[in-house]
Formats: sequence, structure tokens, C-alpha cells
Amino acid sequence: MSSSATPPESILATLSALGDAAAAAIFRASDAAFGPWTVAVLLGTGLFLSVRLRFVQVRHFRDALGALRPAGAGGDGVLTPFQAFTTALAASVGTGNIAGVATAIVSGGPGALFWIWCYGFFATAIKFTEAVLGVRYRVLDTTYLSAGPMHYLRDGLGMRRLGWLYALIAGIAALTTTTFTQPNSIAVVFESHLHVPTAVAGVGIAVLTWLVIIGGVTSIGRAAEKLAPSMVALYLLGGLLVIVTHGDRLGGVLALVMREAFSFRAGVGSAAGIGIMMAMRYGLARGIYANEAGYGTAAVAYGTARSRRPVQQGYAAVMEVFIVSFVTSTISALTVLVTGVWRSGLTSTAAVAEAFNHAVPGGGGWAVAVCAFLFGYTTLLGWGYYGEQFLEYVLGRRVVKPYRWIYCGLIVIGATTHVDLVWAWGDLMNALQILPNLVGLVGLSGVAAALLRVAEERPKGGEEAVER
Repeated sequence: MSSSATPPESILATLSALGDAAAAAIFRASDAAFGPWTVAVLLGTGLFLSVRLRFVQVRHFRDALGALRPAGAGGDGVLTPFQAFTTALAASVGTGNIAGVATAIVSGGPGALFWIWCYGFFATAIKFTEAVLGVRYRVLDTTYLSAGPMHYLRDGLGMRRLGWLYALIAGIAALTTTTFTQPNSIAVVFESHLHVPTAVAGVGIAVLTWLVIIGGVTSIGRAAEKLAPSMVALYLLGGLLVIVTHGDRLGGVLALVMREAFSFRAGVGSAAGIGIMMAMRYGLARGIYANEAGYGTAAVAYGTARSRRPVQQGYAAVMEVFIVSFVTSTISALTVLVTGVWRSGLTSTAAVAEAFNHAVPGGGGWAVAVCAFLFGYTTLLGWGYYGEQFLEYVLGRRVVKPYRWIYCGLIVIGATTHVDLVWAWGDLMNALQILPNLVGLVGLSGVAAALLRVAEERPKGGEEAVER
């Protein structure tokens, strides 16, 4: 009898080998695309825009605080300015603010928190510019609204092909990464803390998402307006309880953060300077994931606002980054630091849950599970709309309804799937969408600066006077 494989077995073996090769290629491409140079370009762009806009994030912080008032505004659009703000906030405050930040502290040391703050400071200028240009170059009539980097690349810089390419990449990224990573993180927490099977959790998340996104952006805006402030407040209260109960350690922890952020001491078997390198690597990388500045998605969210004042939406974007980088991310980091959990061997959401349990045994883990669900769920809602806008730009309005059904269907698969490869794919796609967006931000930074100057001279909506 021949020992050679049968034709079906040979085909399966070939397909398996091709799959392994494709996965390896994605991992390599991901490491190359979202490496140190991407972080450096984003940080450099944030610094450039901060200088060009004369550090708008500092000079107009009081105006940014005004974005927290849930008031409407006159003008064209589909959401109130506050709903646009909460939609953007809901999309960016994802499970990465819990799991990603905790992983940064465990892997990069306490100094990673400083570098999360560092990128957050400069990221405010990036998001400000995205929001301003999103309103300035949106396409709007009585029945149709479309906003995003593809419009300011096309209409602002005349780069039609680059705008189309951005929309295609960003649309694929929203459809093939968010639907896997966010529901998977939620399902894992539900299984570990509530003993809910991942398949059941996936179906439940998909149904809840469908109930909202099937109604379009107005439905998403209403949901975000209610959920985003509540989930941030819940996480803030829980985290502050942990920090207060370990208040005697807070001063030492903050000193440790600053010391380790610039530590050149050598670890065992490591070269001198490894401390600062690891802190910067994980702090900056996770900071980018936490606030999503540079992805271009803020232009989509803030472009929906019923406002003729681009700069007003820019101020709201500043506050969004402040909440993500200096509130929720800081809470995650400090809880695992003051409790000492960062040395326990735990990581991701499990580390934050254990830290919360130090203050409220048993109940703390449940609170983190609830927050992880809310953070992940609202991210699914926001990114669902982002992907819809991107693919509608590429394929036309006929894609909207099928897209919504496919998006929700993929959530079920994502909840039950091992997602390491998906995270790598997401890194690759995000890096590819960042680059054309940064071209638009730098190329049109003068427009954003001009709008800001006019608004400062005539603060009651004077930026409307700038001609297209």
C-alpha cells in the first residue's frame, strides 16, 4: 500500500501551508508598517501641528471643556455637536483603554504612562485638525452627508486617488478588524467572570449592535450620547476608589513613573538604556491605540455635527483626547501600579480586574467586566458608522444596508475566534490609513490655522467667514 497522501489530503496540506505563509507575511508586514518609524511620524506630526496652531490644546482648553455641555447648535448636519463628540468618544474609548494600557505598564514598566501622556498631549493637535477639516470639507445636502479624510484629500489637496485609497483601506480595516477584536475582548471577559459561553455572548453583542446601527448615524448618536458619559463616569469612580484606598502609595508611584520614563539603568542581561526604550515603545504605541489620533476617524464623527463652526468641533476633539489619554488611560495605569498588580504576572483586562478587586473584592472584577463591555460595545457602534462612510465613498450608497448586516454577522465570528492574526492585520491596515491621512493634515494645516485665527478674532462663529 502506498504511504503517499490522497489528493484531498494533499490539497488540505497545501492550503494549510499557504495559510501559514500568509499569516507569517501579515505578521512581518504588520511589524514593518506599525513600527518605530510610524510612531515617530505620528509624534512628529503632532509636534508640527501643535506649533502651527500655537498650542491650541493649551490656549483653548476652557473652550474644549465647553464641549462637555450637551447643547445643540445651528447649522447643517445630522447630529448635535454633543452627539458628534460622544460618538467620537465612544469609538475611541475601547477595550484598549483597559487592556492595552495595562499591557503597556506590565511590558514597558511604570514609565510607559509618561509616554502615554506625552503622545496624548500632541495628539490633541492632530484630532483638532482632523475635526476642523472634517467639518470644513464634508459633503452635505438635504438627504446625504459624507465626511472624512477622503474628502479633504480630494477637495482640499486635489488628491482624488489618494482619498479613494484611504477610504478603501479604512473601510476594509473597520469591517475586518473591529468586528473581531472588540467582541472577542468582551466575550473573553464574560466567559471568565460571568461564565457566559463566547458564542452566546457573540450573538448577544451582534443583536445589540444591529439594533442601533441599522438606524444609521442618528441612532448611533443617540446611543453614544447616553452610553459614553455613563461608562466613563463608572470607570472613573471605580478607578478613583482603588486609588484612594491605596492613596499612601500614590506619591511614590508618580515619582516611579517619572523616574522610569527616563531610566537608563540596565536590566539583567540587557544593555544600558533598555528601560527608557521599553517605556517609550509601549507607552507611545499604546497611546496611539488609546486615542486613535491620526487614523482620520475623528473627521467622520465631527463632520456629522449640526454646526457651521469647524473650530467648535476641533475644541470638542481636544477634550476627547484629554479624556482618553489623561483620564481613562491614567486610571487603568494607576490602578495596576498602586496595587502592585503590575508585578503579579497578570496582564490585559485581568490585571485591571485584579486591581479593582483590591478595593472591592469580587465586585471590582464585575465592574471591570461591565466597563469592558460598554467600552467595546460603543467602539463597535462608532466604527460601524466609520466603515459605512468609507465603503459608501468607494462603492456608493447601495453598499450601506448589506454592510450593516455583514458587520453584525462578523461580530459573532469575532467573539469565538482566536484573534492574534486579526490584531496584526489591524496594525497593518491602521498604519496604511494613517499615512494618507497625515498627508492631508500637514498639507491643509494652513487651512486649520486660518480657521482658528478667524474664530479667535470673532469668537461667535467667525470661522464661517473663511471661503472654500
